[in-house]
Amino acid sequence: MISAVGLRKSFGEFEAVKGIDVEVRRGEAFGFLGPNGAGKSSTMRMIASVSPVTGGELRILGMDPTSDGPAIRSRIGVCPQEDTLDNELNVFDNLFIYGRYFGIDKATCRERAHELLEFAVLTDKAKAKVEELSGGMKRRLTIARSLINRPELLLLDEPTTGLDPQARHVLWDQLFRLKQAGVTLVITTHYMDEAEQLCDRLVVMDKGLIAAQGSPRELIQHYSTREVAELRFGVGEHESLVGKVEDLGERIEVLPDRLLVYADDGEAVLAQVHERGLQPVAALVRRSSLEDVFLRLTGRSLVD
Repeated sequence: MISAVGLRKSFGEFEAVKGIDVEVRRGEAFGFLGPNGAGKSSTMRMIASVSPVTGGELRILGMDPTSDGPAIRSRIGVCPQEDTLDNELNVFDNLFIYGRYFGIDKATCRERAHELLEFAVLTDKAKAKVEELSGGMKRRLTIARSLINRPELLLLDEPTTGLDPQARHVLWDQLFRLKQAGVTLVITTHYMDEAEQLCDRLVVMDKGLIAAQGSPRELIQHYSTREVAELRFGVGEHESLVGKVEDLGERIEVLPDRLLVYADDGEAVLAQVHERGLQPVAALVRRSSLEDVFLRLTGRSLVD
């Protein structure tokens, strides 16, 4: 569905994407993870065929976006990070009129609009103005609108940003249903649990390059341990205690408020900590997550 080899994107002297190789297979959910400025959005805009490629080779649905942009755009759907709904129109007309932009006849547009209202659980809001909708409803409508042309490939840029947990899970269910129906999904997200839940495979981007790629499980196995023991001691004590626990795990991370001990058996780590006479104020054993991988690869420093 997508093939990129040595893909680059520059804005003047600034190189946002520095030569990446990506392959997205039909019917899978593929994720792009990375901090701000990693090059995710620039890559997505090239895949959407709305931003020209600076260098390398890119094929979407077997076509070249440089020469086949309109043909590609007619077969894909795009759900942008910011809602771009038309506030002058009601919910139904946002779908109907958008469908007409694709040259779909009126009868088919009406039929698809009603189908998508049901899919988005918005049938009872068909005549409502967009401004009357909650944030979750607007996101569902935006995704529904991106499906009006029955795309083979759906691009979703931060699809659940700003939503409450209930709304996020409703959207996850809808995206899973789309994948089951054969739609290929390409997702950017800052939520690691979302990436673990939705993505079959993903890449972690940092500073315009791919730092790692694979399934969520493969990445956790390769870059982390099965479990993490979080140990909280008194303020300012963590740095001085590293030497007393560093042999208990494969890796130790010192944070201002806790020590993270990466090991395959977190409970065993905790037992040995107590055997050595150390008394953490609080302790927690959890499984390693994609967030541990993400922070190890991209760092904990804030990127603007």
